[in-house]
Amino acid sequence: MQMVFDSSTLILLAKTDLLREVAEGFSIIIPSKVKDECLLKNTPDALLIKILIDEGKIKVEKAGNQEAVRKLQTDFRIEAAEAQALWLGRKLGCPVAVDDGPAIKACKVMGIRFATAVHFLVNLRAKGQLELPMALAKLEVLAGYGRYSRKIIEDAAYRLKGER
Repeated sequence: MQMVFDSSTLILLAKTDLLREVAEGFSIIIPSKVKDECLLKNTPDALLIKILIDEGKIKVEKAGNQEAVRKLQTDFRIEAAEAQALWLGRKLGCPVAVDDGPAIKACKVMGIRFATAVHFLVNLRAKGQLELPMALAKLEVLAGYGRYSRKIIEDAAYRLKGER
């Protein structure tokens, strides 16, 4: 399945060592601005993202209509990378992986399906690709790096344990 990724989700998955597993199950597409944002710093997560781009596991596509991208930025008060990801997701008719609050709201308004890093973690656990202790440890890492509410983290923990 094809999915367009925003910087936030790509970086969170890289920081939790889940990005390679996700890249095996999805055809990841990112706009050029997301690539630039993710590779800006010389960090281990940036290196992993670069390696996956070089391996062809992450495809970089140019987000075309800059006027439409700017309108998305203005209308939803989001950054250029998020706007490019939304525009590309809509153009390609595929979901967007996003963990940025305003961009999630934009997805809801625009009727674009979306997933967060927490969704990917819960999905990997449900498929049996992660044992419970490892999944809970990765949730703890996500809680530290991401801007998730306590309710979202608690709900994810229940789901990882198979309680919901």
